[in-house]
Amino acid sequence: MAGRFFDQWAVGDQITHEIRRTVTETDNLLFSTMTHNPQPLHLDAEAARASEFGQIIVNGTFTFALMVGLSVGETTLGTLIANLGYDKLVMPKPVFIGDTLRAETEVADLKPSQSRPGAGIVTFRHRMLNQRDEVVCECLRMALIKGQAA
Repeated sequence: MAGRFFDQWAVGDQITHEIRRTVTETDNLLFSTMTHNPQPLHLDAEAARASEFGQIIVNGTFTFALMVGLSVGETTLGTLIANLGYDKLVMPKPVFIGDTLRAETEVADLKPSQSRPGAGIVTFRHRMLNQRDEVVCECLRMALIKGQAA
């Protein structure tokens, strides 16, 4: 188990997640079709080429899901009770096929649970960066985390 218990976190803790991922055309195609997203900017090379971006843009919800997924192993693996919500999701730069993405996490807030003794809510600030160190996705994730077993 790589995740941490609630009482092992401190506000300001930072993690640079080691796993990186180069986004492929297949990633974008499968995610877009599995989620029934027919946006031509994601699926139609000719329409995307005619856009201001000049190429296919990777589905933003894939980028978001990948960012959270890259963080799980070092944040909540084995200690998560539930994800409670996501806030302030922004995507300031587009992601293109062939971009290599990496994630960083910082603990923004800690709050003991009022309904589960020993557990608590950790607010993580996740950031996804591309190979040019540009932020392509960022959000806050509120996670209910187990307290350390006695």
